[in-house]
Amino acid sequence: MSNKDFLKRLFEDNKRKWKNPFPNKNTSEKFVEELFHLLFTPDQGLLEKIDSLKVNYKKLQQKLYCILLDFNLEKRESKKFVENFFDKIPNIYQTLIMDANAILDFDPAATVIEEIFLSYPGFFATALYRIAHQLWVLKIPILPRLITEYAHSKTGVDIHASAEIGKYFAIDHGTGIVIGSSTKIGNRVKIYQGVTLGAIYVDKKLRDQKRHPTIEDQVTIYAGATILGGDTVVGHDSILGGNVWITHSIPPFSIVSQTSEIKIRNNSSSQKKKITI
Repeated sequence: MSNKDFLKRLFEDNKRKWKNPFPNKNTSEKFVEELFHLLFTPDQGLLEKIDSLKVNYKKLQQKLYCILLDFNLEKRESKKFVENFFDKIPNIYQTLIMDANAILDFDPAATVIEEIFLSYPGFFATALYRIAHQLWVLKIPILPRLITEYAHSKTGVDIHASAEIGKYFAIDHGTGIVIGSSTKIGNRVKIYQGVTLGAIYVDKKLRDQKRHPTIEDQVTIYAGATILGGDTVVGHDSILGGNVWITHSIPPFSIVSQTSEIKIRNNSSSQKKKITI
């Protein structure tokens, strides 16, 4: 195939694929990044006068309005979506302050809440999830996924926008966490790096069923744990140790851990001592 024919085919293929309107990826990512910074890490210039903050807040509303117009929505409908979304921003902000305080309370390395705003990838991923979740609740297509995947690319934390997560949610370190679309998480839950809350198996026919676990209040899940299945419920006040594999429900107040076996080599004999911990 010549370059001329290839470019013609590429043009037709993409024209066919993009016959339905979609939001601009770069614009969407820039919008959510600017919204996060306005809420938690604004430039000093915005804090000199409240009018400056108001102007930038209004600009963000306009940016979301323009993004929604890319869906070929009517102007009135786009405006209504923007109003509904920004009406929820105060609640999202308050919930995220609770999340940040949860991290501050349990992480001995955290010194002040501003440190969490500025440098904690788990908080950034949680913030973008909560923004995306509200857009998902409003039934905005594609955009919620763009936002959570942007957070994924920045932090290594993959939270589906449709997952339900309670208040005082704390992610430590963050890298490698996967939280599936039908996951339900209660209040005051702590999750460490490498945790998977997923499905036992993947089948397109199950897309409308609950495939991911439920984590009740005040559960701590340590690094590398895997919890699978829509019928799996981890009872409140439980602790799941590192690298556990769970596919069935766990009662409240449980402690689940792996048993490690240490073998000490004795170079002077063929015998080895075993220590089970």
